[in-house]
Amino acid sequence: MTPAPLDVLGALLDHTRAHRLPPPAALVGDWWGADAVIAPSIDLVAGHRPPPVSDRFWFGYIGFPHYSAARAGTGEDDATGNPTTGGLNTGGTGTGDDGLPAIAGGETDAVLLLHDGRWEYRSIDRSPCPTWISDCLTTAAQLGPPRPPRVSWHAPQRQPHLAAVESCLAAIRAGEVYQACVCTRFTGRIDGCTADFYRLLAAATTPAKSAFLQGDWGSVASFSPETFLRRADGAVISAPIKGTIAASGDPATLASSVKDIAENVMIVDLVRNDLGRVADIGSVTVPALLRTSPAPGVWHLVSTVRADVGSHVSTTDLLEATFPPASVTGTPKLRALSLLADWEQHSRGVYCGAIGMCGPGGDLDLNVAIRTVAVTPDGEAVLGVGGGITIDSDPAREWQECLDKAASIVSAFPHDDTGRSHPTR
Repeated sequence: MTPAPLDVLGALLDHTRAHRLPPPAALVGDWWGADAVIAPSIDLVAGHRPPPVSDRFWFGYIGFPHYSAARAGTGEDDATGNPTTGGLNTGGTGTGDDGLPAIAGGETDAVLLLHDGRWEYRSIDRSPCPTWISDCLTTAAQLGPPRPPRVSWHAPQRQPHLAAVESCLAAIRAGEVYQACVCTRFTGRIDGCTADFYRLLAAATTPAKSAFLQGDWGSVASFSPETFLRRADGAVISAPIKGTIAASGDPATLASSVKDIAENVMIVDLVRNDLGRVADIGSVTVPALLRTSPAPGVWHLVSTVRADVGSHVSTTDLLEATFPPASVTGTPKLRALSLLADWEQHSRGVYCGAIGMCGPGGDLDLNVAIRTVAVTPDGEAVLGVGGGITIDSDPAREWQECLDKAASIVSAFPHDDTGRSHPTR
């Protein structure tokens, strides 16, 4: 029987701890044309950003930029309302309000991929799979279940978020922006193994693009449903999510919602513009528009934008043109970033950035770091939540949307009479 990705991650974690090796990094779900991609042992360090071109595998994250980074250069918008210079984080060693570095990553020569129910070991030099990794694949299915950590969460204050939404609505009425993604955050604590927190919750919710990264700086457990950028075979796709209702709602209501449709279409136009900066002329298309798609705790509207991008466009070029992700910013992008920095009480940190991998030759697969928990080495945790605001938004409903998006994570480990927590399936 083929061991499940989360069990393989557990076996690799046990081995690397016992032998004092750098821990594994895992991408589980729809990643790089596979059902999982795992670096068996990789040293992820603060400040290590994706290389422009590499013959190795990079894993890591890029945090949402502070506004000062987004307005680097001229600080002006072009005719489309987007920044004339990219918003890619240029500093990597500072920490955000979530306590984690702005960027963390590292490179490795080999990965495990799960294709069509079979594990494949892929190394840069075509060397065979080391015995210790083969042993982990063999023993993974024999592992017992992870021990649930003790998890506690504190909800954000309602009134400041309502005030931020009202400020956004005022800016829309004044013509400064058409929409913006206004965010807040839950704070909490995870006492126990963060990797076990990730393994239990990923198994319970099966998100489309989950990820687990860790290092001396802390750890990131991402349960994202959204693809930011996937580059392979000369093409790039992005699948922005905009439009949400609770899982208990009727998806047909979402598909007919004037507000949610407008929200999605505006962001699709922004993604088209972002990719158009580096794409071959005339190659930007929208293969899918306004699909209803389930995600843990919610229904979403999802669209897909595709573009042809030549080999002369490096990973850095692509990120400079598109980062931060359109769906978590607003239109016009630079003005939205400026206003959001004033409306939101905390910098976003890892939340709303991007997590994933780069492969040899410039292949890239990144999620949008939503439904993502940032955890410091001492167990302090942050979960960002938010939603897109348009002229039709109701502040109370936007607040409820934040709660709906967080529900699959903050309600996942209720405490029993002994004080221990356990995952809710």
